[in-house]
Amino acid sequence: MNRRARAAAKPLLDESRFQRAVTQLPPRFTPEELRDVMTSQNDPLVCLELFNWASKQHRFRHDVSTCHVAIQRLGEAKMYEEMDHIVNQVLAVPSIGSEALFNSMIYYFTEARKLTRAVMIYKHMLNSRKLDCRPSIKTYNTLFAALLSRRNNSYINHMYMDTIRSLFKQMVDNGIEPDIFSLNTMIKGYVLSLHVNDALRVFHQMGVVYQCQPNSFSYDYLIHGLCAQGRTKNAKEIYDKMKCKAFIPSSKSYNSLVNSLALGGEVDEAVKFLWEMNENRRTIDHITFQTVIDEVCRQKSVKDAIGLLKELQDKDIVDGLTHSKLLCELEDDVHLNVRNRYSKRDVEKFWMLQLRKENHIDMMALRKQFQLTRAEPNECLT
Repeated sequence: MNRRARAAAKPLLDESRFQRAVTQLPPRFTPEELRDVMTSQNDPLVCLELFNWASKQHRFRHDVSTCHVAIQRLGEAKMYEEMDHIVNQVLAVPSIGSEALFNSMIYYFTEARKLTRAVMIYKHMLNSRKLDCRPSIKTYNTLFAALLSRRNNSYINHMYMDTIRSLFKQMVDNGIEPDIFSLNTMIKGYVLSLHVNDALRVFHQMGVVYQCQPNSFSYDYLIHGLCAQGRTKNAKEIYDKMKCKAFIPSSKSYNSLVNSLALGGEVDEAVKFLWEMNENRRTIDHITFQTVIDEVCRQKSVKDAIGLLKELQDKDIVDGLTHSKLLCELEDDVHLNVRNRYSKRDVEKFWMLQLRKENHIDMMALRKQFQLTRAEPNECLT
């Protein structure tokens, strides 16, 4: 978007509303009176214009409250450029500042993905001579959340994890006790950056070094991270500890565990956890269904795989569409595995026999489906 388009897209100030707001102020208004009028305004542009107008009034000086309201209103409206101008004015006056004000600045800068500005505010707080302006646990948690949000690349997470680790060390060195959010952020960050052993170290320090016990999120992050590395035995140990605490794993943790067990050759355990997921009302994704059925077919037999699929449908765990998709995928896998040993006619006869025995499907409809599958394998997935 060019400069002219950006200028045209900017909202215009409602002069009448601004004039009405000005008339609500007494001749020699105080910062508290200005704050109340600014708070009552729904239009962020009116609020900004009141702030700028008051700055030009004789013998008036803004305080923390008026600056805080202006920054909040502009941040909520995503008017980050205008908010930045007020932030610069605040930073230029050493007497204006509070922990809550600086935390709001950091929060809205992280929302705008201006992490450099957020870190600059943090350093300003760190160097402040006023004790009530120093960083608090809320400051660090806001920065932790921003550094870990919307990042799925393990390399990027690895790079940001160095910054998070440094912030965490500064927090502890400054005498701030980590809370459950801070510790879970460290665990999640280490898992996302593929440093699962470091995540386990933080987990085992909870309740011993830090006066904070793990919650369900702590266990979920670890189970997912361990399964992603194929450490199924360790993941099951964490699951057992989680169960002793009466926590129920999330859908993501359950799916990771079931997939890892199935791929690791423990299909019976995988199926057991599959039923447990359904009992605990956790969502089973399509990849988990496909992995378990494929591994049952590979490690046991096609008959067992079809039997499991039928049982899933009978218990209403999979709907008709999902059942058809999984059946087509299983049939494709069987064709792929036996095409060098048997003819297509033999494979079709086998499937007809199995499905007729299990589901009593209409033979003409079934034959038509398999003819379509052989001609266009992807058609049966639509």
